Amino acid sequence: MPDWDAKYAARDDLFGAAPNDYVRCMATRSDFPGGPVLCLADGDGRNGTWLASLGLEVTAVDISRVATQKARRRDTAAGLQVDRITADILEWTPPGGQRWNAVFLIYLQSDPGTRQCALQLASNALRPGGWLVIEAFARGAGLEVALGPRDGSVLYSLEEIERLTPDLTALDAFEGRTRLDEGDRHQGLAQVVRYTGRRR
Repeated sequence: MPDWDAKYAARDDLFGAAPNDYVRCMATRSDFPGGPVLCLADGDGRNGTWLASLGLEVTAVDISRVATQKARRRDTAAGLQVDRITADILEWTPPGGQRWNAVFLIYLQSDPGTRQCALQLASNALRPGGWLVIEAFARGAGLEVALGPRDGSVLYSLEEIERLTPDLTALDAFEGRTRLDEGDRHQGLAQVVRYTGRRR
């Protein structure tokens, strides 16, 4: 597993300072269910802080202590409050059976077991009618793209997402090439999956 504390300690805005474009797109739709929302693997907070700026109640979880500290400083600088938790999502469970109106899972590239756990955690954390919003690097054999892991085991597919979240109905689903412009790490052409599902 990557040493995320070291990665976040080495530089600021590892994946940019602005929120992810897909997060911004889905959270501003007229039918978005509103807060409270949960951000899994929120890193140094660019998505969680922005969602809080919309007036949403936000809980954010990340494995990196360093990233969480940076995220809290980002929140403070923006005059916002986010409930930030440093935890491994393989071990973390929502306290007291808490549920959210939306869960965001953005670029958690991980082994199949962790990915399955994260998708099931995210789906189970939704209230009825709640949305799961995902963006990640996707499989795409033979495509010439500039970004994303070369280890195919950490890549997503729409088929896998839908298979592992059977209680969701797709509202938006895309798998293909797009150009990313999010910090130094996400610059260029990428094969991605973008998926939003609603809990039945």
